[in-house]
Amino acid sequence: MLNGQTFRGHGRMRLVDPRHLPQLMSLEDHEPTMVGGTLGPGNSTPAGEEGAPGQQHQSFPWVVTLLAGVLITTIVVDVIGNLLVIVSVFRNRKLRKAGNAFVVSLALADLVVAIYPYPLVLTAIFHDGWIAGYIHCQISGFLMGLSVIGSIFNITGIAINRYCYICHSLKYDKLFSNSNTMCYVVLVWALTILAIVPNWFVESLQYDPRVYSCTFAQSVSSLYTITVVVVHFILPIGIVTYCYLRIWILVIQVRRRVKPDSRPKIKPHDLRNFLTMFVVFVLFAVCWAPLNLIGLAVALDSRLSRAIPEWLFTASYFMAYFNSCLNAVVYGVLNHNFRKEYKRIVLIIFKFHC
Repeated sequence: MLNGQTFRGHGRMRLVDPRHLPQLMSLEDHEPTMVGGTLGPGNSTPAGEEGAPGQQHQSFPWVVTLLAGVLITTIVVDVIGNLLVIVSVFRNRKLRKAGNAFVVSLALADLVVAIYPYPLVLTAIFHDGWIAGYIHCQISGFLMGLSVIGSIFNITGIAINRYCYICHSLKYDKLFSNSNTMCYVVLVWALTILAIVPNWFVESLQYDPRVYSCTFAQSVSSLYTITVVVVHFILPIGIVTYCYLRIWILVIQVRRRVKPDSRPKIKPHDLRNFLTMFVVFVLFAVCWAPLNLIGLAVALDSRLSRAIPEWLFTASYFMAYFNSCLNAVVYGVLNHNFRKEYKRIVLIIFKFHC
């Protein structure tokens, strides 16, 4: 039975684009079966591809429990942590610096997924299939892409900001005035939206039963997948690595007193701030590298899709999801101003409720 924009059967569902309904109706005489959360005539496509009808997908109870636990923890810490970050920057004068505009922007990018896509993924886990419908699937996939691309672009902005502040301090105030910084943040989000829009044209936002998510389907187009990984991950990571490498070289030179007459002064709190942002970058790279490398490997050689274990693919996705809650924790652990402001906010909330 067709219900709106979805097809249901045996408790599981595949999201159907209305444009594809005629093709689906023509399959009525071929005894379609529901396998792995998708609709298909038996084993018509190779196993191992996203949303492939022939893909056998079985989740053990302990796996479902683990994934749900990871996602619930991520949502709770993400919402609380990133709200603390945003409020802290606006409350604390010491944190209201031009560079922290990217920190607030990064917090918003992390907050987006915790408010809308992650709860829908959690619902899919509990129901063993997507029940929210085609439109919500597309919006969820779009917001997930918006969050991850926005995150890496904001992390790139932070790295460039730190590089200019430490390595080109004389030009910093002019380059990163308040008005200029706001323009940079707007540019980051404009580029982010520009980067995610093509997914709708190549129809790459699909439900994948292995990760219970409407997300970027790496098998839609090899060329597009390679472009996405290079432009959205490898290139920004390369820029950030260059910026932080130059900063590290300068820090080492200062510590070893190389060229003492010309060396710039690096204040201890500036060094701590740099280390904090560096840790944020490292965690992002570590959490998102497995998923991007898998996508790149499969795009370069489609035969690898059958060799990659399903547990590794699922783990790489949820590892990437978990990253959205880590930044706020890093700020609290490594940055004294954030930590102190966190405590103040929590005490104010506690006193208000008491």
